[in-house]
Amino acid sequence: MVSVNGPVGVERTEDEREALDELLDIRQSIDNIDAALVHLLAERFKFTQQVGRLKAAHGLPPADPDRERAQIHRLRSLAEESRLDPAFAEKFLNFIVAEVIHHHEQIAATSPTAD
Repeated sequence: MVSVNGPVGVERTEDEREALDELLDIRQSIDNIDAALVHLLAERFKFTQQVGRLKAAHGLPPADPDRERAQIHRLRSLAEESRLDPAFAEKFLNFIVAEVIHHHEQIAATSPTAD
């Protein structure tokens, strides 16, 4: 059996116990950030759903390549400022944009267009 602190029954030095306690604290912070990211993504998708309904109501296309390019450029710059790999940030945004476009296509397929 293995616990957060390693195999059960294994004696740890004080230094190892402190390191494992610190590891647990750091992981808790990571878990908190992950939860915040999920909540932020949920909020973002609420707004992109509104965008999709607006586009569908007015017969606008689900994708906006100019907007997407501008967003990628903006996010890459933010990533560089934050010392995050810009390529990773771009991949992350591309994944989100692809999902948003998919949602917009679904909305458009089920909504009547405005005259």
